[in-house]
Amino acid sequence: MKVTLKVWRQKNATSAGELKTYTSPDLNENMSFLEMLDVVNEDLAGKGEEPIAFDHDCREGICGTCSLVIDGKPHGPHHGVATCQTYMRSFKDGDEIIVEPWRAKPFPIIKDLVCDRKAFDRIQHAGGFISVRTGAAPDANSIPVPKEDADLAMDAAQCIGCGACVAACKNASAMLFVAAKVSHLGLMPQGQPERYKRVRAMVNQMDEEGFGNCTVTGSCEAACPKSISIDFIARMNRDYGVALLKGEPKKVAGGGAG
Repeated sequence: MKVTLKVWRQKNATSAGELKTYTSPDLNENMSFLEMLDVVNEDLAGKGEEPIAFDHDCREGICGTCSLVIDGKPHGPHHGVATCQTYMRSFKDGDEIIVEPWRAKPFPIIKDLVCDRKAFDRIQHAGGFISVRTGAAPDANSIPVPKEDADLAMDAAQCIGCGACVAACKNASAMLFVAAKVSHLGLMPQGQPERYKRVRAMVNQMDEEGFGNCTVTGSCEAACPKSISIDFIARMNRDYGVALLKGEPKKVAGGGAG
């Protein structure tokens, strides 16, 4: 099969970008979307043209690095998968596919399809640390955790920080990401000492980074490759309200990702 690609090309953060059209070499329909880009880049390099810059790492739907908007949808046409888990059999021979980076002011474009997502790192860093000593793996069984809370915490902890929620939101809101990071700790006994300091610090950092407000359209949940529920946003909002009533400071003492 062959496809026509319209790919966003941008030299750097300060230069103007544009969509450029490429015709792919022959492709195997069982290639992943990223493998297809590899083949296209090999073809471009063979012609003496500059390859398309895009982010990738594990290519197993774990790291969240593969951040592409494909035909207007973060990560592509399917639900609950990352770009690296999208395969060319999802498209037809001769299709025209538009490939763009995340579009959000807090995610400035570095080059082509690569954007800077350090804002997410700073939000997590604002959450501080967990002061409870968790011990070794066998010690986990010594702290009773209700199964419902454990299941919810695991659901929230699936967040891979890819930023699809931001890219899908008309307001470029990061609420689903922050809610997931807040909730997976706030649901566990070990996360209780800094629970309310953490939520206020992370929400304030999110606002400082320039992410938009949540208007509960549900687009973030629909685009999330891990299908994280917007119920976590409601949970975070409740904790944030309590934090304001308790007068918790904006920053958690200490460093490290929360």
